[in-house]
This record gives sequence, structure tokens and C-alpha cells, in this order.
Amino acid sequence: AAPPQLRRVRAGLPRRVPPRRRHHHGEPAPHTPPEIAKQAQASRATLVVTEPAFVAKVRGLAGVTVVATGDGAEGCASFADLAAADDSALPEAPIDVASDVVALPYSSGTTGLPKGVMLSHRGLVTSVAQLVDGDNPNLHLREDDVVLCVLPMFHVYSLHSILLCGLRAGAALVVMKRFDTVKMMELVERHGITIAPLVPPIVVEMAKGDAMDRHDLSSVRMVISGAAPMGKELQDIIHAKLPNAVLGQGYGMTEAGPVLSMCMAFAKEPSPVKSGACGTVVRNAELKIVDPETGLCLGRNQPGEICIRGRQIMKGYLDNPAATAETVDKDGWLHTGDVGFVDADDEIFIVDRLKELIKYKGFQVAPAELEAMLIAHPGIADAAVVPRMKDDASGEVPVAFVVPSSGGADMTEDEIKQYVAKQVVFYKRLQKV
Repeated sequence: AAPPQLRRVRAGLPRRVPPRRRHHHGEPAPHTPPEIAKQAQASRATLVVTEPAFVAKVRGLAGVTVVATGDGAEGCASFADLAAADDSALPEAPIDVASDVVALPYSSGTTGLPKGVMLSHRGLVTSVAQLVDGDNPNLHLREDDVVLCVLPMFHVYSLHSILLCGLRAGAALVVMKRFDTVKMMELVERHGITIAPLVPPIVVEMAKGDAMDRHDLSSVRMVISGAAPMGKELQDIIHAKLPNAVLGQGYGMTEAGPVLSMCMAFAKEPSPVKSGACGTVVRNAELKIVDPETGLCLGRNQPGEICIRGRQIMKGYLDNPAATAETVDKDGWLHTGDVGFVDADDEIFIVDRLKELIKYKGFQVAPAELEAMLIAHPGIADAAVVPRMKDDASGEVPVAFVVPSSGGADMTEDEIKQYVAKQVVFYKRLQKV
């Protein structure tokens, strides 16, 4: 049987449904009730599907029906009952694949607060096809592959490149409820995992201990890294421990649909890649490098802002035309806010970023969101949140600088950190004040 996460996504796709607009809005369980309420209100959600353990977080949402995936959630509709119900009497859903939104993941974009990213049916299908379809697919997944899903499905990397690409190829998926290094190794050995899409913090944890040496991981033929850059030293460690596996990186952002490029070592007809490269641009899309100051196109090996255009990019930000116009220009080019260059072999290298964004363990943290929270405290007159490099496992962490108000001179660092921690998910918590 399919796990609840997969069945929820399938249920959000058009079959026979009441004639009204709907989309899949992935909401992570670790988020706090205020964060969930904010996104539910902004997205005008009318239905939330969750596990019984998290019902309390969403029960008070106005105008929202709560559906529980398991037993023991009083006052909630049963997902199992809905899935088993006869839907033949319901009308076919009128779907415009080009304009109707099928998924609404949240992203901070190049600056500011988290925003709903409108991905259309056509855009998401196009992005999947760009990777896994064709005579020589860039990401060559096979029907006999077993794909590991250890990443949260509310993250577009997992939703797109693991779940949807895996289903499109007819591969099997092994879904972990939560990450644990030893448990993951056991699953790889037990199920013969062949494809391991990961993020650098997980790879760091794998490389630290001896768990990889104590399990038979010879079935793994592909290790995909995304969401944050992976250093050469870490790549060398994984190569040594998984000699049968091809290791490479992809590059994407939610607004881009989400994948911009993929390592050609994963192709059906693979090509050698350079250390530090994050692949070549996906098929049926255009990519250019521009001078951030002048907007002029730059040549090969010249670093500038990476821009991409194609059917796969987002429709825009939900109810935020100003932010959309700042990200997608009048000619349809999406400006990523990342600085990189393309070499003579069409390989893309990321060297810097223009956007105001903190990347902690592959998760986005918007400084503006934390700053607004801090300034709302009566004891704080002004605040600024900046990234600080912690280590290879965590990447950047948010650090706050605050100016106390006249009534907040006695506030301690711990009090400020706890004030923020009560309102945000774990990866947005301040590490230092």
C-alpha cells in the first residue's frame, strides 16, 4: 500500500472532484501552529490532511476541514474512508493544465518573507519530463530501481525529484518517516536501494561514523545531492565508501519548477563531470548569465546572475505581483539570485548568491521573517538577522543583532532565543543573539 504522503499527493490530482479549485500545499509537521495558520490563511486552504499526532496544530483553523490519515483523531474525517468511497457520482474536474495551480510550496525567493510559489500542472509535468523522459534522459531512472525517500515531502526537492520522477519512471520508493543514519543503512541493505537522493548534511552524518562500513551498500548505483553545495572532500569520502555509485549534484530553486540543471553522470548515456559542477541546464529550457548591474549577457567562464526561461518555471507568487515582477522579468526570464558561470563544456558552477537567504541544513531561512518577529517584541527597538557559517553539517545558521528598547535593557540572550523558538520551526531558531 502507498504511504499516506503519496496517497495525499495522488488525491490532490484531478480525478472526479467537486468543481472548485484546489492544489497540493505541503505543510511540514514540525511547523508551529502560528506558521501553519499564516500559510493556511494566505493560501485560502479549505482542507488539511495530517497525521493524528498533529491534529491539534490545525484543529483551530477557520473554515478548514481536517482529515486524519490514521485512527484516534476525534472530530476529523477519515482519509481511509474517503479513499475507499465511491466517487463515480462526482463530476469530472475542469482542469486547465496551463494555468491551474497543482502545488503551492513556500519559498523566500531572492528576498523577503516566505511566499507561496504557484506551480501549474503543465509546469510540474514539464519539469519531470525534462529529467526522466526521452531517449537519453538526464536522470536515468529505471523500473527496477528502488529509490530512497529520506527527505521531507513538503520540500520541493523530495516532492519533485524523488516522488514524481520516481513514479514517472515506474520505480519503487522506500519512504522513511524520519532520518536516522543507522536505520537508513539498514533500509538500503534490506531493500536493495539503488538511488539515494540526499542533501549534504545527511551525507556528512553518513561519513562521520562507521555505519556505512557495517552494512552492505553495494546496491546503490546513484547518489544525488541537492539543496546545498557539496564540497570536494565530502565527495571523495563518499566515493571511497560507495565505489559502485555515481555521485553528482543538481541545482534548482522552487520558483524554477524546480530543477535548473542536473549532473550528466546520471544520464542514460553518461558524461564525465568536473568536481564542483552542478550539471548542465535541463532540456527544453533556456539559461543565460547576466551582469547583475547592467543586465547584459556574459560569456562563458564569466560569473554573473543565473537566469532561466521555460514552461517549467512558476506562474508567480500567490497574491504578490510585485515580488513576481522582481523575480520574473517581462521577457519571461526567472532571475535566481545565484551567481555562477557556464564553462566551455556547458557545465554550471555556483560561486555566490545575491539573494538575502540563509541556508540551514538545506532549509530556507528568511532574515526578514525573523527580523519582523524580533521587532514586534516590546523590548526590542531594532534588529538584524545575518547568516554565520557553523560547520559542514549545518551550513549557515541565523544570528541576530538587536537594539533593546528603553524597557528591554534587562533582556537576556536566552529570553530572546526562546521568544523566537516558540513561534518558528526548528531550523529557523536563532543560534546566537
